Amino acid sequence: PEQALQLFGDVSVLAEQFQFDLDKSIQLPLRYNIAPTQNVAAVRLVDGKRQLALLRWGLIPSWAKDTKIGSSTINARSDTVATKPAFRAAYKRRRCLVLADGYYEWLRVGKSKQPYLYELDGGKPFALAGLWESWRGPAGPDAPPMETCSLLTTDANELAKKIHDRMPVILPWEVAPFWLDPLEPEEKLQSLLQPLPADLMATHRVSKQVNNSTIQGHQLIAPETTAGLPFLN
Repeated sequence: PEQALQLFGDVSVLAEQFQFDLDKSIQLPLRYNIAPTQNVAAVRLVDGKRQLALLRWGLIPSWAKDTKIGSSTINARSDTVATKPAFRAAYKRRRCLVLADGYYEWLRVGKSKQPYLYELDGGKPFALAGLWESWRGPAGPDAPPMETCSLLTTDANELAKKIHDRMPVILPWEVAPFWLDPLEPEEKLQSLLQPLPADLMATHRVSKQVNNSTIQGHQLIAPETTAGLPFLN
């Protein structure tokens, strides 16, 4: 995958940190390698309360005829999200926080790609700015909807740009509630979509097993020490 997340925080700890109602029907197994088209954990507002939901990564607009568009809507650019047809409705009314303990980016080394893991504060959970949609498709209004999401991206900070010129929008907790608030004006929303300062992040090289999204386990995030490849910080 070109992007992947990890999330292995205990759901009760996440509920306390991100202040959502604990839903015992939602289980969060340890996930060291979450790829696009798989479910991610997200917090959204429902009737004024924060709710945890599992959303398929790759947003499918309500008007889409099929699910194919989801493979190209993994990310939404902060500078165009308000006007892109696939995202603009969700940007106005359906914003969410996608939870993660880290995210992966790949550095091209010769003909291969080397994954690096980005973390905050020693691997503590954080919130990514996201959008979500509900899609029913051709099955009609009585069919259960497919709920999907995209991650917002922005210009990379000094650490992230060593691998890629874009990075996901990481929202510090003090501003995350503004992102969820449906009444926030666009000027305020856009002010939140900034790169996190590089000094709040760390990265290290990890196993190429991350390249296979079916592989899970703690061995994926252990620092990789292959000679000749750079540690970025």
